[in-house]
Amino acid sequence: MSFANKYHFWVNECNKKLLKRKQLKEKILITLVINEIQKKTKRNYSKKRYWVEPIFQERRLHGFYHAIFPIITLQDSRFRNYFRMSVTQFEELLCMIAPFITKQTVIREPISAEERLCMTLRFLASGDSMTSISYQYLVGLTTVSKIIEETCNTIWNCLVKKVLPSCSKQDWLNIANEFEEKWNFNHCIGAIDGKHVLIQCPNNAGSSYFNYKYTHSIVLLGICDANYCFTYVDIGAYGRRSDGGIFKDSLIGQKFHNEEMDLPQPQPLISNGESLPYVLVGDEAFQLTNYLLRPYPGKNLNKERTIYNYRLSRARRIIENTFGIIESQWRILKRPIICNVEKSMTIIQAIVCLHNWIRKQDTENQYVTPTIIDREDSDGFIPGSWREDAHNNALIDIHKLGSNNCSHNAMEIREQFCEYFNNEGAVTWQTDYC
Repeated sequence: MSFANKYHFWVNECNKKLLKRKQLKEKILITLVINEIQKKTKRNYSKKRYWVEPIFQERRLHGFYHAIFPIITLQDSRFRNYFRMSVTQFEELLCMIAPFITKQTVIREPISAEERLCMTLRFLASGDSMTSISYQYLVGLTTVSKIIEETCNTIWNCLVKKVLPSCSKQDWLNIANEFEEKWNFNHCIGAIDGKHVLIQCPNNAGSSYFNYKYTHSIVLLGICDANYCFTYVDIGAYGRRSDGGIFKDSLIGQKFHNEEMDLPQPQPLISNGESLPYVLVGDEAFQLTNYLLRPYPGKNLNKERTIYNYRLSRARRIIENTFGIIESQWRILKRPIICNVEKSMTIIQAIVCLHNWIRKQDTENQYVTPTIIDREDSDGFIPGSWREDAHNNALIDIHKLGSNNCSHNAMEIREQFCEYFNNEGAVTWQTDYC
C-alpha cells in the first residue's frame, strides 16, 4: 500500500472514531436531559398532598358541628329553625338511619352519623350550595356531596314504608271522613296536583327535561290527605311532557285507571240516593274521570256550578298548601337543584319523607304554623305566607296533564256532586265566597 493510500485510510478511521464519539456524547447528553426531566416530574408528583386540606384540619375546633351544634341543641326554637325539627325528632331520626350511614376506618376518625345528618338536613332546609355547607362544616366538597346523596337515600329507604304506606279500603275511608269533617267535601280520598321541579341541564339529555317554561325539570306528582300529608307521590317524569300524559302514564294514574287502588265501593251521599264513587279532586290540568273531579270550565257559570267550583277548590287547596309547605320549609326547592337527575330525585324523595314524618308528629303545629297555610275567617280568604314568594322557587305549575275529553259517566258524576253541594250538602257560608 502506498503512503497516500495509508494516509487516506488513517484519516477515514479517525473521522469514524470522531463521529462515534460525537454520537456517543449526544446520546449521553440526551439521556441526561431525559433523566433530569423525569426527576423534576417525579419531584412535582411527589410533592406532599394533604390528606386533609389545612382549612379543613380545623374542623374539630371551628366546624359548625363541633363549635355550634352543642349550643343550639339547648335552644329548641333555634334548633327547629335550623333543622326544621325538634331535638327529640332529630335524635329519633338519627337512631333509624345511623346504622346505615356510620363508617368504620382505622386510618383516621370518620365523620360521625350525627354530623352527616346535620349536613344533609341543613342543605335541604337552607337551600345553601354544597360549597357553602363545605365551609360551614369544614368538610371537603366531594365528601359533602357523597354524604348528602347517601343520607338522603337512607332517609327515603328508612322512612318510606312508615310515612307512605299503601292505602287500604279503611285508610281511604278515614281520609274521606277527614275531608268531610275538615273541608266539607264528601267522598274525597285526596287532592292531587303536580309540579315541575327545576334542575340543572342534564348531560346528554337532549330536550327530554326541557319544559314549557324553557327550563329543565322533572315532575313531582302528589296526592295528599286532609292534613297536608302526601299519600302517594310519583317523581321523575320528563319535564318536556307538560302537554299531556304525565298523570295517565304515571304509576299512580295507571293504578287508578286499572282499579288497582283498593278504593271503597261507591256509596250514596244521601239516603235512597244514587251511589257515587270516592274521588280525587284536582284543577283544570287534570282530565275529568270517574275517579277524579275537576272544576267546571269557563267564567260565566251559573250559581250552582260556581258553588261547586268553590267547594272543590276549597278541598283542592290542601295539595296546593302541601306543596307550599315543602317549598317554605325545605328551601333547596327555592332554586334549581344543582345535581344530576338521579341525585335530584333522591333529594326530592328525602324531602317528601321528612315532610310526612315531621307533619305526622306535629301536634303543636310548629312545623305547619297557622299562618303558613291558607285559611278563612269572617274577613274572608287569607292566603298563607308561602304564597308571598311562591313565584321565587324551583316548583312551577304543570301546564296540562290530560285531554279535555271525558266520558258521559264522568260528567254525570260531577253533576251529581254539584247537585248535592247545592242541596243536602250545602253549608251556610258557601255563598259568601262565591
